[in-house]
Amino acid sequence: MARQSLSRFLPWLITAPLALVAWPLSPWVSAVFGVLFVLGWLDFRQTKQAVRRNYPLTGRLRYALEYIRPELRQYFLENDEEKLPFSRNQRAMVYARSKVENDKRGFGSIKDMYSPGTEWIAHSLQPVQPDPATFKVRVGKGQCAQSYDLSLLNISGMSFGALSPNAVKALNRGAAMGGFAHDTGEGSISRHHREHGGDLIWQIASGYFGCRTPDGHFDPVRFAQQAESPQVKMIEVKLSQGAKPGHGGVLPKAKVSPEIAEARGVPMGQDCVSPARHSAFSSPIELLNFITQLRQLSGGKPVGIKLCVGHPAEWFSIVKAMLASGQTPDFIVVDGAEGGTGAAPIEFADHVGMPLRDGLRLVHNSLVGAGLRERIKIGASGKVISAFDIARCLALGADWCNSARGFMFALGCIQSRSCHTDHCPTGVATQDPVRQRAIVVTDKAERVYYFHANTLHALADLVGAAGLQKPGDITAHHLMMRDPKGQACSLASCIDTLLPDQLLADGAGQGLPSPFAEFWPRSQAENWGVHPS
Repeated sequence: MARQSLSRFLPWLITAPLALVAWPLSPWVSAVFGVLFVLGWLDFRQTKQAVRRNYPLTGRLRYALEYIRPELRQYFLENDEEKLPFSRNQRAMVYARSKVENDKRGFGSIKDMYSPGTEWIAHSLQPVQPDPATFKVRVGKGQCAQSYDLSLLNISGMSFGALSPNAVKALNRGAAMGGFAHDTGEGSISRHHREHGGDLIWQIASGYFGCRTPDGHFDPVRFAQQAESPQVKMIEVKLSQGAKPGHGGVLPKAKVSPEIAEARGVPMGQDCVSPARHSAFSSPIELLNFITQLRQLSGGKPVGIKLCVGHPAEWFSIVKAMLASGQTPDFIVVDGAEGGTGAAPIEFADHVGMPLRDGLRLVHNSLVGAGLRERIKIGASGKVISAFDIARCLALGADWCNSARGFMFALGCIQSRSCHTDHCPTGVATQDPVRQRAIVVTDKAERVYYFHANTLHALADLVGAAGLQKPGDITAHHLMMRDPKGQACSLASCIDTLLPDQLLADGAGQGLPSPFAEFWPRSQAENWGVHPS
């Protein structure tokens, strides 16, 4: 036992005599062994890491291997379809399309087409060829003086501060080249968003960055000044986001640079706080009043909300507030719980919020059943990266899609998952000036442009193969899937569908599917949630 106990020290202890023996032959080699002996001594004496204390010198291998484990797994161990969170095939597709390289695949599919959950589009014997240049949706028609023709694929909200200056510039330049929109994220409009003039969706969250008073409340005067910019096409009120719904955030004062302070309207030398809830409204009716106020202050630009659906009753309360007040947002962006973020608590990322497909269908059904669907456009975001992802969202009720990580891949992101460390190896999600220089704006902007253009071309091919003239014609009847028993069925037969005005005719909830039957009758426009039954 004593021998076994001492053997773990042998690799460290042997470095001392090796240093002495090597000295006459090579002082450099002797110095290396001497340094190794000192490192082992430090391991033996330290008290913070048990492995290094029990295994001096060799214990460091454990921490070294753990440090490079993600890279080893990504490059050598994961298979091409393993989604963590995006598969190698998905990333390769974006890289190829953004670089205008061959994105085709030989020898056939590697997917198991007979496993439950497999999906495909039902093609037609009379295919057509739609024009992707026409893939636009008009937002704000009817109640806005400045409605906007929005692309079917746009850049989802990512703040300057989470992204580097060069990343923001490249995204916005690419959006300007391709005629699609760039969501600012809650960090507001920075000088980098303005440099290339790409269309902006200005996101306003609970911190009211870019339109706040010194104490952090909404400032209508500052909002109007920002919103009058011709570059701002739509305004998005973020209620929650997919990766961390119901959770605020703090940008430590050490990370609040002069540029970030300027964009957000916050002082230097203080933590930049995003509260978990808004202070400008406290009920569904007040939310709609706020949306109407923003539309007026902006000169009639489309105003909408972004949310990850949480408790169905709270969403139903918003719908009932629309019916009671006659006020509606121009659009709603449904963010899925699978959406990305720079940093989120593990419990929130894994276990809070409704996934995109469920949330999207709930929102679409609610608006159809309440007779409001024609007045409100719906966007979808959350792991949308391919033309098929877009088609699936359209079949579930969306009018357009947003993508964040897809465009990050176009910038060169390698999915190192180090966004929260400020050590992004490609310069996309960092404020380190040395790392940022990896992004050459003119080159990466072209990749952003081509990823968007080639993805819409792929969507046109899918839509045409289904015999349809435009993406808006895709319904749940055009998608097929395998149910848990392995039987093929149309998506329409696997999901609940409300009829127009069904919620108005059946306010008592009888005959409604879940969760409408449980929560719709008890939700109320004046307060969030439900009243006692």
